[in-house]
Amino acid sequence: MLFGHSKKVATSAFELKVRTELYTLVEIRTSLQQQQQHHHNFFLRHLMASADPLHDLNVEVDLATQSLLLAAANHDVRAVRDLLRTTPATVQDADTGFTPLHAAVAAFDDADDGGEAADTGINGVPAADQEEIKKRELEAAEETVRVLLQNGAIWNDLDNNDETPGCIAWRLGLKELYEQIVDAGVRAELLLTRLGEYQPLADDDEDVEAEDEGQEGISQAGVQQELNVQSSTTPADPSASNEAYLSSTLTFTPTDLLDSATNAVMMSWETPIMERHASLLLPKEGLRVLNIGHGLGIIDNFFQSHSPTTHYIIEAHPDVLARMKQQGWYDKPGVVVHEGRWQAVLPKLAQGEGELVFDAIFFDTFAEDYSALREFFSESVVQFLDSEGRFGYFNGLGADRQICYDVYTKVAEMDLFEAGFDVEWEELKVEDLQERGEWAGIRRPYWGLETYKLPTCTFVG
Repeated sequence: MLFGHSKKVATSAFELKVRTELYTLVEIRTSLQQQQQHHHNFFLRHLMASADPLHDLNVEVDLATQSLLLAAANHDVRAVRDLLRTTPATVQDADTGFTPLHAAVAAFDDADDGGEAADTGINGVPAADQEEIKKRELEAAEETVRVLLQNGAIWNDLDNNDETPGCIAWRLGLKELYEQIVDAGVRAELLLTRLGEYQPLADDDEDVEAEDEGQEGISQAGVQQELNVQSSTTPADPSASNEAYLSSTLTFTPTDLLDSATNAVMMSWETPIMERHASLLLPKEGLRVLNIGHGLGIIDNFFQSHSPTTHYIIEAHPDVLARMKQQGWYDKPGVVVHEGRWQAVLPKLAQGEGELVFDAIFFDTFAEDYSALREFFSESVVQFLDSEGRFGYFNGLGADRQICYDVYTKVAEMDLFEAGFDVEWEELKVEDLQERGEWAGIRRPYWGLETYKLPTCTFVG
C-alpha cells in the first residue's frame, strides 16, 4: 500500500472518504509504477517511509501535497500542472523536507539499488537500451523542473538533509537539471537585486526623502533587533555586519586571522590563490596597485614581490592597522596605507589633486555582502582603474555550497558585464580543507568546494 500497513479501527464517514481517496492514489501510483518503477521505488524509500496515516484518525492526510510530490517524482508533467492549480509548488513533506523540486531531481537517486541495475537494466530492460530510456527520463525531468520553477518553486529550499534540489542534482551528476536550477537561482538573485534598487514614486522630494528615511530606519532596526537577540543568548556575531566586525577584537595566529567569535577572517590556506591573483594582476614590475582589505597581508606581500611603483592599501580594522605598523608596512617604499572603510576613503582620494589611477585593483573585505562588491566595481573600479588595467576579487561568496557558489559567480559575471567588464575565469584546485583539519576551532567553515574560480576583469573592448 502507498501509506504502509492499515490498522483495523472503527470506520467513520470521514475515514471512508480518506480511504477512498487513498485507494485512488494507489491506482494512480500503480499505473505510474508500470512506466517508471525506479522512480516509485525512490519515492517509497525517501518520502513514504512513515507509519500508516490511518493509525490515528486525528492525523490529517495532506493528499494534495503527497499527490504533487508523487507526480513530481514520476515526472508526470500533466499531473503536476493540474495539481499546481490548487497546490503551491513550495509545499514540503513533513518527514523528508522534500519539495516537489527535490522530488523531481532525487527520483534519479537509485544508489540503494546497488549494482544490479547496471547489469539487468531498469525493469529488466537490457543494458544496451538504458541510454535511450535515461535520455527520455531526463527530458521529462527537465520539463517537470521547468514547470515547477515557473510556478514558484524555490531554487534553494533545504530538505531535512540540508540539501537544496541543486545539491542533489550536483551529487547525482545530473548536469542538465543542475544548470536549470543554477539559472533559476541567477534569475531570482538578479530580481532581488533589482527590487532592492527600486525607489517608490512620490509626489515631491520631501515624500521621497521621508520614504528613504523610513526604509533606512526599518533596515537598521532589523539589524539592531537581530544583534539584540544574539546578545541575549550568545555573543554577537561580528560577521553579521561590517560595523560589528570593525568593533570586534581580532586574534592573529601563526596561520589565521580570527574575529572575537572565532570566525575566520583570513587563513593561510588561501596563499596559493592569492599568489595566482597577484601574478595575473601584476604581470610585470613597475605597475600601480590598489588593495582593499589587508587582513594577514598575504596578497600584499605577493604584490610587493612584483616591485610595484605605487602600492595603496585601504584597511579599516584597528587591530590589523596596528599589526601593519609593527611589521613596517607604513615605511615600505611606494606603500601608502589609508585607514578607514573604502566607502569613506575612495571619495577623498577622488577629490585629491591630479588623476589617481591604478594598473591593478584587488578587493577582499570581511562582513560585507555581494551588494558591497557590486557597488565597488560598478562605481569605484571604473573610476580608479587604468583603461588597460586589471581588477580581481576574492571569489568566495556562497562557497560552502556548490549551487550557491555557481549562482553568485554567474550573477557577478553578468553584473560585471553590465558595469563594462569582461571576465576571464581560471579554475584552481583546492585541497580538502576538512580533511586537513583547517576548520578545527573555526566557528563556521567558509569554504567547502574542490575548485576556486579565479576572476580577472578587464574593461570591455
